[in-house]
Parts: sequence; C-alpha cells; structure tokens
Amino acid sequence: MKIGVMGDSHGNIEYVRQAAEYMMEAEAEYIIHTGDDYHDARILDILPVNVIRVPGVYETAYQDTSLPNRLVEEIAGLKILITHTKDSHSNDLPHDMMPEEYIASRKVDIVIFGHSHSFYAKLEGGVLMVNPGHLKTEDKRGEATFALLDINNSVTVKILNMKQEVKLEESFQL
Repeated sequence: MKIGVMGDSHGNIEYVRQAAEYMMEAEAEYIIHTGDDYHDARILDILPVNVIRVPGVYETAYQDTSLPNRLVEEIAGLKILITHTKDSHSNDLPHDMMPEEYIASRKVDIVIFGHSHSFYAKLEGGVLMVNPGHLKTEDKRGEATFALLDINNSVTVKILNMKQEVKLEESFQL
C-alpha cells in the first residue's frame, strides 16, 4: 500500500499537481495534504484515490468547526494521525485532539504532519514521525519536497524533490 504525502503548498497549485502526478504514477492509493493551504488540495478531489486533508493552524479553515483539524485514519492496519502540527497549538479549538497524548500513549503508529517546512522521518518512542517538507517555490528551509510511504512488512519513507530526486529513503519496523 502506498500513501503520497504533501503539505505546506501555500497556494502553489502547480507543485501540488506535479507531486500528485508522481504519486499516481507510483500507484498511491491515498494522498494526504497536511495543510497550508487546505484549499490547494481541492484539485486532488478529481483523482481516483482517497484524498485526506487537514487545514494549517493559521488558515481560516482551522477555525471552521465543520472541518477536522486532526484525524486518525486506519490505513493498511496502521493507525495514522494526520495533523498540521505534531504538538498542540495555541490556535487549536477546544475539541481538537492533542497529538502529544496520542503519541505518548501510542494510540497511533504514524504521525503525518507539516508546519515546519523541513522534511523529516524518524521513529520516536515507537511512533513513526513523517513530515513531507513543503511545496513552496522558494523557502529558507530548503527546496520543495513531498513524500511517498510504502507500507508492507515495514514502512519505507521516501522524500523526493520536484525533480523526483530522492532526498531521503529509509525503512522502519513498526
């Protein structure tokens, strides 16, 4: 099972489209957008995949109580927390789940998040933490990147830039 992950596109619809094309060619069954900008992911809704998205903490969509700011989805037998931040935030709504609680109590196997614009994949306390980076044209934290997770007996995380060059590839046992 393959899951494409992107976020922090900040209006760069062209990079969202390019990353999605790669994910579709790689036969991803899910595409996750971690927010900033929630509405950038609308172009993914026409694809024949499951699209999951959450808003970023500074978006007006984050204050919309009809939209979930964080989700836990079970995919390929793993519980995945999808959030813009890996920690609680001052803009959280009163009913928002606290990521730290889910991580500390190991209620989830994977946390997919954005916000920092820096790609990241590391096992922390038995929970796989994955940040795909950002999809901005320019950013002081580095080039635009996105992720592809391949779930089999392990989880392989591949981070790629917009030229589809692998920036990080690592397998994790959960």
